[in-house]
Amino acid sequence: MELKNLGNTGTMVPEIGLGTWNYSGGVEPLRKGVELGAYFIDTAEGYYTEDVVGKAIKGIRDMVFVATKVSGRHLGYDDVLRAAEGSLRLLNTDYIDLYQIHWPNSRFPLKETMRAMEKLVDSGAVRYIGVSNFSTEELREAQSFIKNYPIVSNQVLYNLNNREIERDLLPYWQKHKVTIIAYTPLDNGSLTKNIGFISSHKMKVLEQIANGVQKTIAQVALNWCTSRPNVIAIPKSNSLARTIENCDASGWRLSQDHIRLLDEAFS
Repeated sequence: MELKNLGNTGTMVPEIGLGTWNYSGGVEPLRKGVELGAYFIDTAEGYYTEDVVGKAIKGIRDMVFVATKVSGRHLGYDDVLRAAEGSLRLLNTDYIDLYQIHWPNSRFPLKETMRAMEKLVDSGAVRYIGVSNFSTEELREAQSFIKNYPIVSNQVLYNLNNREIERDLLPYWQKHKVTIIAYTPLDNGSLTKNIGFISSHKMKVLEQIANGVQKTIAQVALNWCTSRPNVIAIPKSNSLARTIENCDASGWRLSQDHIRLLDEAFS
């Protein structure tokens, strides 16, 4: 499994992690993913999967990088601290590796939210601060309210079918060493099977490249995603076989010609 620097922290994380939104696969796929090197597990207060992640990491906590999120409804200072306590309890751990703000919410003063996030790092309950679904301007504002710690990541929608962040967000985050955590990197499965949402031309290009490199369509789509600097992907799978397949999307690289063909087909 290839590793990438989380932000500019020096902490290395796998370029393929394990997402748990709408997850119902139990402990085994998560354990298998960790065994295969995908030891970055992402969950959230609002996913209601922190408990199963807690069970999956029991006994192997020091081998796993755990990321979770505070709900966009709980961004008041005291609410953030309470939410973190709840996540720690469900995860059955005494620290969270990456604590993220799930969604920006203008109803809450961002200054107070970030003050609480900083307090959590100061106390040792959280190692790193991240955000999710933040624009460049929102990320800048959030960082302006933190005195001692960087925002190391922004978790956003990114895949071959959804490339809006490439217009301005991706270049900015790469310049400032903010890791992009790509959620839904297989576009809810539409990139793995021809179900009518993708043109026949796009699917043909994907299939031809997959056949040429002797990988699956899903592996090609994930490898395209992680070919970008500072980008890691967190596909979700409820099955053991699919988890193994996703992990095998790392450890090799599409050629620049392959990436160019995909970029053009999915422009």
